[in-house]
Amino acid sequence: MQQPLDPPKSIAGQLKYLGPGFIMSAAIVGSGELIATTTLGAKAGFVTFWVILVSCLVKVTLQLEFGKNAIYTGTFTMHNFNRLPGLRLGRAHWSIWLWLSLQGLKLLQVGGIVGGVAIVLNMALPALSVDIWALLAALVTALLVYRGYYAPIEKGSLVMIVLFSSVVLISLGLLQGTPFAIRWLDIQEGLSFKLPPEAVLVAFGAFGITGVGGDEIMYYNYWCIEKGYAAYAGPNDGSPAWAARAKGWINVMYLDALLSMVVYTIVTAAFYLLGAAVLHRSGEVPEGYRMIGVLSRIFTETLGPWAETLFLVGAFTALYSTLFTATASWARVWGDAFGQLGWLPFGTVQERRRSIAIFSWIFPFAWCVFFLFFQSPVMMVILGGVATSVLLLLIVWVAWVYRYRELPKSLTPSRLYDVFFWLSVVSILVVSGYGVWQVV
Repeated sequence: MQQPLDPPKSIAGQLKYLGPGFIMSAAIVGSGELIATTTLGAKAGFVTFWVILVSCLVKVTLQLEFGKNAIYTGTFTMHNFNRLPGLRLGRAHWSIWLWLSLQGLKLLQVGGIVGGVAIVLNMALPALSVDIWALLAALVTALLVYRGYYAPIEKGSLVMIVLFSSVVLISLGLLQGTPFAIRWLDIQEGLSFKLPPEAVLVAFGAFGITGVGGDEIMYYNYWCIEKGYAAYAGPNDGSPAWAARAKGWINVMYLDALLSMVVYTIVTAAFYLLGAAVLHRSGEVPEGYRMIGVLSRIFTETLGPWAETLFLVGAFTALYSTLFTATASWARVWGDAFGQLGWLPFGTVQERRRSIAIFSWIFPFAWCVFFLFFQSPVMMVILGGVATSVLLLLIVWVAWVYRYRELPKSLTPSRLYDVFFWLSVVSILVVSGYGVWQVV
Protein backbone atom coordinates (compact mmCIF):
# COMPACT_ATOMS: atom_id res chain seq x y z
CA MET A 1 0.00 0.00 0.00
CA GLN A 2 1.30 3.45 -0.96
CA GLN A 3 2.42 5.52 2.03
CA PRO A 4 1.64 9.26 2.21
CA LEU A 5 4.23 11.37 0.42
CA ASP A 6 5.07 15.03 0.89
CA PRO A 7 4.27 16.94 -2.31
CA PRO A 8 7.03 18.61 -4.35
CA LYS A 9 7.25 22.35 -3.79
CA SER A 10 9.11 23.42 -6.93
CA ILE A 11 7.60 23.54 -10.42
CA ALA A 12 10.36 21.22 -11.65
CA GLY A 13 9.44 18.72 -8.96
CA GLN A 14 5.74 18.98 -9.74
CA LEU A 15 6.34 18.35 -13.44
CA LYS A 16 7.61 14.87 -12.58
CA TYR A 17 4.18 13.94 -11.21
CA LEU A 18 2.05 15.10 -14.13
CA GLY A 19 0.15 12.50 -16.15
CA PRO A 20 -3.66 12.47 -15.87
CA GLY A 21 -3.77 15.58 -18.07
CA PHE A 22 -1.85 13.74 -20.80
CA ILE A 23 -4.62 11.13 -20.93
CA MET A 24 -7.26 13.86 -20.90
CA SER A 25 -5.63 15.74 -23.78
CA ALA A 26 -5.24 12.57 -25.84
CA ALA A 27 -8.92 11.77 -25.30
CA ILE A 28 -10.09 15.27 -26.18
CA VAL A 29 -8.25 15.87 -29.43
CA GLY A 30 -9.80 13.07 -31.49
CA SER A 31 -13.54 13.37 -31.87
CA GLY A 32 -13.80 16.99 -30.82
CA GLU A 33 -10.89 18.53 -32.62
CA LEU A 34 -10.42 16.62 -35.86
CA ILE A 35 -14.09 15.96 -36.62
CA ALA A 36 -16.48 18.27 -34.74
CA THR A 37 -14.22 21.31 -34.71
CA THR A 38 -13.25 21.21 -38.37
CA THR A 39 -16.86 20.44 -39.33
CA LEU A 40 -18.04 23.51 -37.41
CA GLY A 41 -15.35 25.59 -39.12
CA ALA A 42 -16.37 24.20 -42.52
CA LYS A 43 -20.05 25.03 -41.96
CA ALA A 44 -19.81 28.37 -40.20
CA GLY A 45 -16.45 29.79 -41.23
CA PHE A 46 -14.56 31.92 -38.74
CA VAL A 47 -17.66 33.38 -37.05
CA THR A 48 -17.96 30.64 -34.38
CA PHE A 49 -14.28 30.57 -33.41
CA TRP A 50 -15.29 32.07 -30.07
CA VAL A 51 -17.45 29.00 -29.28
CA ILE A 52 -14.36 26.80 -29.49
CA LEU A 53 -12.26 29.06 -27.26
CA VAL A 54 -15.01 29.41 -24.65
CA SER A 55 -15.57 25.65 -24.73
CA CYS A 56 -11.90 24.98 -24.00
CA LEU A 57 -11.45 27.60 -21.29
CA VAL A 58 -14.60 27.55 -19.16
CA LYS A 59 -14.83 23.91 -18.11
CA VAL A 60 -11.47 23.46 -16.41
CA THR A 61 -12.62 24.54 -12.93
CA LEU A 62 -15.24 21.78 -12.97
CA GLN A 63 -12.45 19.35 -13.81
CA LEU A 64 -10.47 20.73 -10.87
CA GLU A 65 -13.37 20.05 -8.51
CA PHE A 66 -13.51 16.43 -9.65
CA GLY A 67 -9.75 16.15 -9.25
CA LYS A 68 -9.89 17.60 -5.73
CA ASN A 69 -12.74 15.25 -4.87
CA ALA A 70 -10.57 12.31 -5.94
CA ILE A 71 -7.74 13.50 -3.68
CA TYR A 72 -9.73 14.15 -0.49
CA THR A 73 -12.01 11.10 -0.79
CA GLY A 74 -9.77 8.56 -2.53
CA THR A 75 -12.90 7.03 -4.08
CA PHE A 76 -14.19 6.83 -7.67
CA THR A 77 -16.70 8.99 -9.55
CA MET A 78 -19.72 6.69 -9.60
CA HIS A 79 -19.15 5.70 -5.98
CA ASN A 80 -19.24 9.42 -5.12
CA PHE A 81 -22.28 10.05 -7.35
CA ASN A 82 -24.11 7.37 -5.41
CA ARG A 83 -23.61 9.34 -2.20
CA LEU A 84 -24.98 12.64 -3.51
CA PRO A 85 -28.11 14.10 -1.91
CA GLY A 86 -31.45 13.51 -3.60
CA LEU A 87 -33.66 10.83 -5.11
CA ARG A 88 -32.51 7.23 -5.36
CA LEU A 89 -33.99 4.69 -7.76
CA GLY A 90 -33.27 1.22 -6.46
CA ARG A 91 -29.64 0.99 -5.37
CA ALA A 92 -28.43 3.98 -7.38
CA HIS A 93 -28.70 7.77 -7.21
CA TRP A 94 -30.68 9.45 -9.98
CA SER A 95 -27.47 10.99 -11.39
CA ILE A 96 -26.15 7.52 -12.27
CA TRP A 97 -29.39 6.68 -14.09
CA LEU A 98 -29.27 9.99 -15.99
CA TRP A 99 -25.68 9.29 -17.01
CA LEU A 100 -26.69 5.81 -18.15
CA SER A 101 -29.61 7.20 -20.21
CA LEU A 102 -27.20 9.33 -22.28
CA GLN A 103 -24.84 6.50 -23.13
CA GLY A 104 -26.68 5.42 -26.29
CA LEU A 105 -25.63 8.63 -28.04
CA LYS A 106 -22.18 8.35 -26.48
CA LEU A 107 -21.81 4.88 -28.02
CA LEU A 108 -22.53 6.51 -31.37
CA GLN A 109 -19.87 9.14 -30.75
CA VAL A 110 -17.02 6.71 -30.17
CA GLY A 111 -18.38 4.51 -32.95
CA GLY A 112 -17.75 7.49 -35.21
CA ILE A 113 -14.15 7.57 -33.96
CA VAL A 114 -13.70 3.88 -34.83
CA GLY A 115 -15.02 4.71 -38.29
CA GLY A 116 -12.62 7.62 -38.64
CA VAL A 117 -9.65 5.43 -37.67
CA ALA A 118 -10.76 2.77 -40.16
CA ILE A 119 -11.17 5.27 -43.01
CA VAL A 120 -7.69 6.71 -42.37
CA LEU A 121 -6.14 3.24 -42.39
CA ASN A 122 -8.05 2.36 -45.57
CA MET A 123 -6.70 5.46 -47.29
CA ALA A 124 -3.17 4.50 -46.28
CA LEU A 125 -3.55 0.78 -47.07
CA PRO A 126 -6.59 0.28 -49.34
CA ALA A 127 -5.98 -3.47 -49.74
CA LEU A 128 -8.26 -3.94 -46.70
CA SER A 129 -11.78 -2.53 -46.64
CA VAL A 130 -12.95 0.10 -44.15
CA ASP A 131 -15.05 -2.52 -42.35
CA ILE A 132 -12.06 -4.86 -41.89
CA TRP A 133 -9.92 -2.00 -40.61
CA ALA A 134 -12.65 -1.08 -38.11
CA LEU A 135 -12.65 -4.64 -36.74
CA LEU A 136 -8.84 -4.69 -36.57
CA ALA A 137 -8.75 -1.31 -34.79
CA ALA A 138 -11.19 -2.64 -32.19
CA LEU A 139 -9.15 -5.81 -31.70
CA VAL A 140 -5.80 -4.05 -31.33
CA THR A 141 -7.22 -1.46 -28.92
CA ALA A 142 -8.72 -4.13 -26.67
CA LEU A 143 -5.41 -5.98 -26.62
CA LEU A 144 -3.52 -2.82 -25.64
CA VAL A 145 -5.67 -1.73 -22.69
CA TYR A 146 -7.44 -4.77 -21.24
CA ARG A 147 -4.78 -5.39 -18.59
CA GLY A 148 -5.77 -2.12 -16.96
CA TYR A 149 -2.32 -0.72 -16.13
CA TYR A 150 -1.99 3.05 -15.77
CA ALA A 151 1.62 3.69 -16.91
CA PRO A 152 1.30 2.37 -20.52
CA ILE A 153 -1.85 4.44 -21.02
CA GLU A 154 -0.13 7.60 -19.79
CA LYS A 155 2.98 7.05 -21.93
CA GLY A 156 0.97 6.12 -25.03
CA SER A 157 -1.15 9.24 -24.61
CA LEU A 158 1.91 11.47 -24.32
CA VAL A 159 3.44 10.07 -27.52
CA MET A 160 0.22 10.63 -29.49
CA ILE A 161 -0.16 14.18 -28.11
CA VAL A 162 3.31 15.09 -29.35
CA LEU A 163 2.61 13.61 -32.78
CA PHE A 164 -0.76 15.16 -33.55
CA SER A 165 0.12 18.52 -31.98
CA SER A 166 3.27 18.78 -34.11
CA VAL A 167 1.42 17.89 -37.32
CA VAL A 168 -1.44 20.35 -36.90
CA LEU A 169 0.74 23.27 -35.77
CA ILE A 170 3.20 22.76 -38.63
CA SER A 171 0.26 22.68 -41.04
CA LEU A 172 -1.24 25.87 -39.63
CA GLY A 173 2.10 27.62 -39.99
CA LEU A 174 2.57 26.45 -43.58
CA LEU A 175 -0.98 27.58 -44.40
CA GLN A 176 0.09 31.19 -44.07
CA GLY A 177 2.21 30.88 -47.21
CA THR A 178 -0.78 29.86 -49.35
CA PRO A 179 -3.88 31.58 -50.83
CA PHE A 180 -5.82 30.24 -47.81
CA ALA A 181 -3.78 32.32 -45.35
CA ILE A 182 -5.69 33.52 -42.29
CA ARG A 183 -5.97 37.28 -41.92
CA TRP A 184 -6.44 39.32 -38.76
CA LEU A 185 -9.93 40.30 -39.99
CA ASP A 186 -10.85 36.60 -39.95
CA ILE A 187 -9.81 36.35 -36.30
CA GLN A 188 -11.79 39.49 -35.45
CA GLU A 189 -14.86 37.96 -37.07
CA GLY A 190 -14.33 34.81 -35.04
CA LEU A 191 -14.28 36.79 -31.80
CA SER A 192 -17.48 38.75 -32.53
CA PHE A 193 -19.65 36.40 -30.41
CA LYS A 194 -22.16 35.78 -33.19
CA LEU A 195 -23.91 32.42 -33.69
CA PRO A 196 -25.73 31.94 -37.01
CA PRO A 197 -28.93 29.84 -36.67
CA GLU A 198 -27.73 27.27 -39.22
CA ALA A 199 -24.65 26.56 -37.09
CA VAL A 200 -26.41 26.09 -33.73
CA LEU A 201 -26.61 22.27 -33.72
CA VAL A 202 -22.99 21.77 -34.76
CA ALA A 203 -21.83 24.50 -32.35
CA PHE A 204 -23.84 22.89 -29.53
CA GLY A 205 -22.26 19.51 -30.27
CA ALA A 206 -18.81 21.03 -30.60
CA PHE A 207 -19.24 22.86 -27.27
CA GLY A 208 -19.94 19.52 -25.61
CA ILE A 209 -16.98 17.70 -27.17
CA THR A 210 -14.25 20.31 -27.51
CA GLY A 211 -12.17 21.17 -24.54
CA VAL A 212 -12.75 18.96 -21.55
CA GLY A 213 -16.23 17.43 -21.86
CA GLY A 214 -18.53 16.00 -19.24
CA ASP A 215 -17.12 12.53 -19.83
CA GLU A 216 -13.48 13.57 -19.46
CA ILE A 217 -14.30 15.50 -16.29
CA MET A 218 -15.76 12.31 -14.82
CA TYR A 219 -12.80 10.22 -16.01
CA TYR A 220 -10.28 12.63 -14.48
CA ASN A 221 -11.13 11.24 -11.03
CA TYR A 222 -9.97 7.74 -12.00
CA TRP A 223 -6.70 8.92 -13.52
CA CYS A 224 -5.86 11.15 -10.54
CA ILE A 225 -6.39 8.20 -8.20
CA GLU A 226 -4.41 5.80 -10.39
CA LYS A 227 -1.58 8.32 -10.70
CA GLY A 228 -1.38 8.26 -6.90
CA TYR A 229 -2.46 11.76 -5.88
CA ALA A 230 -5.02 10.49 -3.34
CA ALA A 231 -2.65 7.85 -1.92
CA TYR A 232 0.15 10.40 -1.61
CA ALA A 233 -2.17 12.73 0.35
CA GLY A 234 -3.25 9.82 2.56
CA PRO A 235 -6.62 9.23 4.27
CA ASN A 236 -8.35 12.34 5.55
CA ASP A 237 -7.76 12.19 9.32
CA GLY A 238 -8.58 15.87 9.81
CA SER A 239 -5.05 16.73 10.85
CA PRO A 240 -3.08 19.81 9.74
CA ALA A 241 -0.46 17.44 8.28
CA TRP A 242 -3.07 15.81 6.04
CA ALA A 243 -4.42 19.21 4.95
CA ALA A 244 -0.92 20.37 4.03
CA ARG A 245 -0.22 17.23 1.99
CA ALA A 246 -3.62 17.39 0.29
CA LYS A 247 -3.15 21.07 -0.64
CA GLY A 248 0.26 20.27 -2.07
CA TRP A 249 -1.03 17.43 -4.24
CA ILE A 250 -4.02 19.56 -5.28
CA ASN A 251 -1.49 22.14 -6.53
CA VAL A 252 0.22 19.40 -8.57
CA MET A 253 -3.18 18.43 -9.97
CA TYR A 254 -3.89 22.10 -10.79
CA LEU A 255 -0.67 22.28 -12.82
CA ASP A 256 -1.53 19.02 -14.58
CA ALA A 257 -5.01 20.26 -15.52
CA LEU A 258 -3.93 23.75 -16.58
CA LEU A 259 -1.07 22.56 -18.78
CA SER A 260 -3.36 20.05 -20.47
CA MET A 261 -5.86 22.89 -21.04
CA VAL A 262 -3.16 24.94 -22.77
CA VAL A 263 -2.33 21.98 -25.04
CA TYR A 264 -5.86 21.11 -26.09
CA THR A 265 -6.90 24.76 -26.49
CA ILE A 266 -4.02 25.48 -28.88
CA VAL A 267 -4.58 22.29 -30.89
CA THR A 268 -8.35 22.77 -30.99
CA ALA A 269 -8.00 26.36 -32.18
CA ALA A 270 -5.57 25.20 -34.88
CA PHE A 271 -7.95 22.52 -36.17
CA TYR A 272 -10.84 25.00 -36.25
CA LEU A 273 -8.86 27.63 -38.13
CA LEU A 274 -7.74 25.06 -40.69
CA GLY A 275 -11.34 23.98 -41.27
CA ALA A 276 -12.61 27.55 -41.56
CA ALA A 277 -9.77 28.70 -43.80
CA VAL A 278 -9.76 25.81 -46.27
CA LEU A 279 -13.05 23.90 -46.17
CA HIS A 280 -15.46 26.79 -45.62
CA ARG A 281 -13.87 28.87 -48.35
CA SER A 282 -14.05 25.93 -50.76
CA GLY A 283 -17.63 25.06 -49.77
CA GLU A 284 -16.95 21.50 -48.59
CA VAL A 285 -18.29 19.94 -45.37
CA PRO A 286 -17.01 16.55 -44.10
CA GLU A 287 -19.73 13.87 -44.35
CA GLY A 288 -19.92 10.07 -44.39
CA TYR A 289 -17.02 8.04 -45.77
CA ARG A 290 -15.83 11.19 -47.57
CA MET A 291 -15.09 12.73 -44.17
CA ILE A 292 -11.36 11.95 -44.10
CA GLY A 293 -10.90 12.72 -47.80
CA VAL A 294 -12.53 16.12 -47.36
CA LEU A 295 -10.52 16.82 -44.22
CA SER A 296 -7.32 15.92 -46.05
CA ARG A 297 -7.93 18.89 -48.33
CA ILE A 298 -6.91 21.06 -45.39
CA PHE A 299 -3.41 19.81 -46.13
CA THR A 300 -3.31 18.93 -49.83
CA GLU A 301 -4.98 22.13 -51.07
CA THR A 302 -2.48 24.26 -49.20
CA LEU A 303 0.72 22.22 -49.23
CA GLY A 304 0.36 19.96 -52.26
CA PRO A 305 -0.40 16.25 -52.79
CA TRP A 306 2.64 15.19 -50.76
CA ALA A 307 0.96 16.50 -47.63
CA GLU A 308 -1.68 13.75 -47.67
CA THR A 309 0.81 11.50 -45.87
CA LEU A 310 1.36 14.19 -43.25
CA PHE A 311 -2.40 14.47 -42.81
CA LEU A 312 -2.91 10.73 -42.47
CA VAL A 313 -0.28 10.54 -39.72
CA GLY A 314 -1.89 13.42 -37.85
CA ALA A 315 -5.45 12.17 -38.42
CA PHE A 316 -4.62 8.66 -37.28
CA THR A 317 -2.87 9.74 -34.09
CA ALA A 318 -5.61 12.28 -33.23
CA LEU A 319 -8.43 9.80 -33.79
CA TYR A 320 -6.71 6.77 -32.36
CA SER A 321 -5.69 8.67 -29.21
CA THR A 322 -9.40 9.13 -28.47
CA LEU A 323 -10.20 5.48 -29.20
CA PHE A 324 -7.29 4.31 -27.04
CA THR A 325 -8.05 6.50 -24.03
CA ALA A 326 -11.84 6.14 -24.39
CA THR A 327 -11.54 2.36 -24.09
CA ALA A 328 -9.48 2.65 -20.92
CA SER A 329 -11.76 5.33 -19.46
CA TRP A 330 -15.08 3.70 -20.35
CA ALA A 331 -13.92 0.40 -18.86
CA ARG A 332 -13.32 2.13 -15.53
CA VAL A 333 -16.43 4.29 -15.31
CA TRP A 334 -18.78 1.52 -16.49
CA GLY A 335 -17.23 -0.98 -14.10
CA ASP A 336 -17.70 1.54 -11.29
CA ALA A 337 -21.31 2.25 -12.35
CA PHE A 338 -22.17 -1.44 -12.58
CA GLY A 339 -20.65 -1.88 -9.13
CA GLN A 340 -22.93 0.82 -7.70
CA LEU A 341 -25.95 -0.72 -9.43
CA GLY A 342 -25.05 -4.14 -8.01
CA TRP A 343 -24.56 -5.67 -11.44
CA LEU A 344 -20.82 -6.37 -11.24
CA PRO A 345 -18.37 -6.43 -8.29
CA PHE A 346 -15.96 -3.48 -8.28
CA GLY A 347 -14.82 -3.25 -4.67
CA THR A 348 -11.39 -4.87 -4.59
CA VAL A 349 -8.34 -4.37 -6.81
CA GLN A 350 -8.85 -7.82 -8.33
CA GLU A 351 -12.54 -7.14 -9.02
CA ARG A 352 -11.72 -3.79 -10.61
CA ARG A 353 -9.10 -5.31 -12.91
CA ARG A 354 -11.50 -8.07 -13.92
CA SER A 355 -14.30 -5.64 -14.78
CA ILE A 356 -11.89 -3.31 -16.62
CA ALA A 357 -10.67 -6.27 -18.67
CA ILE A 358 -14.26 -7.29 -19.53
CA PHE A 359 -15.33 -3.82 -20.65
CA SER A 360 -12.07 -3.24 -22.51
CA TRP A 361 -13.13 -6.05 -24.84
CA ILE A 362 -16.84 -5.21 -24.97
CA PHE A 363 -16.68 -1.53 -25.90
CA PRO A 364 -14.30 -1.46 -28.88
CA PHE A 365 -16.39 -4.11 -30.64
CA ALA A 366 -19.68 -2.44 -29.62
CA TRP A 367 -18.44 0.85 -31.10
CA CYS A 368 -17.35 -1.02 -34.22
CA VAL A 369 -20.84 -2.51 -34.64
CA PHE A 370 -22.44 0.93 -34.27
CA PHE A 371 -20.15 2.31 -36.97
CA LEU A 372 -20.81 -0.60 -39.35
CA PHE A 373 -24.54 -0.07 -38.90
CA PHE A 374 -24.74 3.75 -39.14
CA GLN A 375 -21.76 4.45 -41.46
CA SER A 376 -21.83 8.20 -40.75
CA PRO A 377 -18.89 9.22 -38.54
CA VAL A 378 -19.52 12.97 -38.52
CA MET A 379 -23.18 12.76 -37.47
CA MET A 380 -22.36 10.06 -34.91
CA VAL A 381 -19.76 12.30 -33.31
CA ILE A 382 -22.00 15.40 -33.35
CA LEU A 383 -24.90 13.51 -31.71
CA GLY A 384 -22.52 12.31 -29.04
CA GLY A 385 -21.48 15.91 -28.52
CA VAL A 386 -25.11 16.92 -27.93
CA ALA A 387 -25.38 14.23 -25.24
CA THR A 388 -22.14 15.51 -23.72
CA SER A 389 -23.57 19.03 -23.54
CA VAL A 390 -26.55 17.68 -21.61
CA LEU A 391 -24.18 15.71 -19.36
CA LEU A 392 -22.33 18.95 -18.62
CA LEU A 393 -25.43 20.26 -16.84
CA LEU A 394 -25.22 17.32 -14.45
CA ILE A 395 -21.48 17.90 -14.02
CA VAL A 396 -22.15 21.54 -13.08
CA TRP A 397 -24.49 20.48 -10.28
CA VAL A 398 -22.13 17.78 -8.99
CA ALA A 399 -19.19 20.21 -9.05
CA TRP A 400 -21.27 22.68 -7.01
CA VAL A 401 -22.02 19.98 -4.44
CA TYR A 402 -18.35 19.05 -4.28
CA ARG A 403 -17.27 22.67 -3.85
CA TYR A 404 -19.87 23.88 -1.34
CA ARG A 405 -21.12 20.76 0.44
CA GLU A 406 -18.28 18.23 0.52
CA LEU A 407 -14.96 20.05 0.28
CA PRO A 408 -13.18 20.03 3.69
CA LYS A 409 -12.91 23.53 5.15
CA SER A 410 -9.16 23.12 5.39
CA LEU A 411 -9.03 22.95 1.55
CA THR A 412 -11.20 26.03 0.87
CA PRO A 413 -9.81 27.82 -2.23
CA SER A 414 -9.28 31.52 -2.76
CA ARG A 415 -12.02 33.96 -3.72
CA LEU A 416 -10.41 34.36 -7.13
CA TYR A 417 -10.81 30.62 -7.71
CA ASP A 418 -14.50 30.90 -6.83
CA VAL A 419 -14.89 33.76 -9.32
CA PHE A 420 -13.55 31.49 -12.08
CA PHE A 421 -15.71 28.62 -10.83
CA TRP A 422 -18.90 30.67 -11.13
CA LEU A 423 -17.80 32.10 -14.48
CA SER A 424 -17.52 28.49 -15.71
CA VAL A 425 -20.91 27.56 -14.27
CA VAL A 426 -22.73 30.54 -15.79
CA SER A 427 -21.04 30.12 -19.19
CA ILE A 428 -21.96 26.44 -19.40
CA LEU A 429 -25.55 27.04 -18.27
CA VAL A 430 -26.04 29.83 -20.81
CA VAL A 431 -24.52 27.99 -23.79
CA SER A 432 -26.07 24.61 -22.97
CA GLY A 433 -29.45 26.14 -22.17
CA TYR A 434 -29.45 28.15 -25.40
CA GLY A 435 -28.40 25.09 -27.37
CA VAL A 436 -31.16 22.91 -25.90
CA TRP A 437 -33.73 25.64 -26.57
CA GLN A 438 -32.62 25.98 -30.20
CA VAL A 439 -32.47 22.24 -30.85
CA VAL A 440 -35.83 21.47 -29.19
